Amino acid sequence: MTYPEKLSEIRKQMKADNVQAYIIPSADPHISEYLPDHYKCIPFASGFTGSAGTLVITYDFAGLWTDFRYFEQAAEQLENSGFELVKQKVQHAPEYIQWLIEKLENGSVVASNEKLLSLLLGDLFTQQFSVKNITLANKDYLNSIWKNRPELPKESAFLIAEKHIGQSVSSKLAEVRSALKKQGAAYHLVSSLDDMAWLFNIRGNDVSYNPVVLSFALINQDHAKLFINPDKLSTDDKEELLKEGVEVFAYEDIEDALARIPENSSIFIDPKRNCFAYAKLVSKTVSVIKDTNPSTHLKAVKNETELANTRTAMVKDGVAITRFLKWLSENIGKTLITELSAAAELLKFRAGQEGFVGDSFNTISAYRAHGALPHYGASEESNSEIKAEGLFLLDSGGQYFYGTTDITRTIPMGNNTDEERTDYTLVLKGMIDGCKTRFPKGTCGYQIDAITRKPLWDYAVNYGHGTGHGVGYFLNVHEGPQVLNPTATPIALELGMISSVEPGIYRPGKHGVRIENLVNTIKDVTNEFNEFYSFECLTIAPISTKIVKKDLLEQNQIDWLNGYNALVFEKLSPFLTEEEIVWLAEETKGI
Repeated sequence: MTYPEKLSEIRKQMKADNVQAYIIPSADPHISEYLPDHYKCIPFASGFTGSAGTLVITYDFAGLWTDFRYFEQAAEQLENSGFELVKQKVQHAPEYIQWLIEKLENGSVVASNEKLLSLLLGDLFTQQFSVKNITLANKDYLNSIWKNRPELPKESAFLIAEKHIGQSVSSKLAEVRSALKKQGAAYHLVSSLDDMAWLFNIRGNDVSYNPVVLSFALINQDHAKLFINPDKLSTDDKEELLKEGVEVFAYEDIEDALARIPENSSIFIDPKRNCFAYAKLVSKTVSVIKDTNPSTHLKAVKNETELANTRTAMVKDGVAITRFLKWLSENIGKTLITELSAAAELLKFRAGQEGFVGDSFNTISAYRAHGALPHYGASEESNSEIKAEGLFLLDSGGQYFYGTTDITRTIPMGNNTDEERTDYTLVLKGMIDGCKTRFPKGTCGYQIDAITRKPLWDYAVNYGHGTGHGVGYFLNVHEGPQVLNPTATPIALELGMISSVEPGIYRPGKHGVRIENLVNTIKDVTNEFNEFYSFECLTIAPISTKIVKKDLLEQNQIDWLNGYNALVFEKLSPFLTEEEIVWLAEETKGI
């Protein structure tokens, strides 16, 4: 069935139900960023494969609302699909709501599969649509036309031993219960898969790149119920969970459990991380407390075991990156290297490291003009040959049994222009300033974002994405609650939080530059003014100085760069061959 034929079938169902608009979000019942194949509804309906977007269908219009990261990709993938690209002004903002309000007549019906709407979004729909008496209907118009729809994943899951993770399940549950008591909540629904993985020390293979398991939890002061396909867990794992105070139930039993919550009770639900449909199963007599999951905050602050293991993962990842960079420098121009073959070679080097599980996201291997697309994904159709000139942007990461990595290096391939050299140096300045900043306790991500951008702003240059995000521990590469972007999110950077610092410059049709390190928030100094924090650079991999315009750097930035590359050499050389050590010594020599 072609995309226009699918669109026609959806509209037939809409007309039969007297529905004037249908919304298809990028989500699953866990409100995940990365989805199991069963819930990849937008690619199925339209062909668009980006990780962020919303389809909106009316009788006479069908559009994909997405942000600047995907404008070029969407324009290409939506061609002849029946869908048009609608360019969002603000990333993640549901701007289509206002469009629908203006377009639809009073008393219209808007439908969506409410298992794919967050509680926050469902409440927003209900509130904003009421101005024109627009009602919301729960409909799934895809399942009947989705032939051979992928089943929910059935791969096995496994528990991580407490000694490898630093905290027992029962201890984590005790912390959550303490938070619930403070909130006055009797029950707590957990749906977000990274919170589930953290809370129950469980990992799996249900979603590409993220080692999570489809599951829910319902917790009160006496019981912790885990709703999961029981075949995913071994008998030993179930017994271990029972010892920690966790009962295992079937995945689909969560619906009945929510409907059975006692009347006049109370439940804590994170509106961003739970679906609208399941929140509505709770009796209207139950008081709903809406706030961020306690586990989301607890998970973001890594304990000493997690930090020590992450440092080990970073060294192993740095060895793989170094070997790749050496291979690239020695083979470019001698053999055919493309964006896809380069990414495959990097994966081989990572796979050679003990404890490696897989990539932590789809590698962004972007040569020249493709680097100007911040979330570019090379395909067989777009795959460019990498030559000994221009810039090659490589954003990649690994999942290890003891940590998650995310690193971007922009690699000068030779014969670089003055503009490329300037852009490279400005991005490096921003990254250095972000990484070396000292800040008072209580500082939020948007303040670090501004510090990182200032060296670019000084030259009237900016970038459209955030400066950074939280990173999990053998978990999701994008992790909240902290975020380093211009939005004034009131989440302070706490000790033990792992975040990325990744400024960039993108010139459409020419090149892109991004340089990224992961950092850990650590104590710095305490005086009469405040307690001050700083960042420990966790990423250990060389930063090329070949095209740096030294006159654009301040002395403290030069000192930081030389010190960082010296640290990289010191940390990695014990794991390299003599030949690799010689190469790395040249790559990391001071400027």
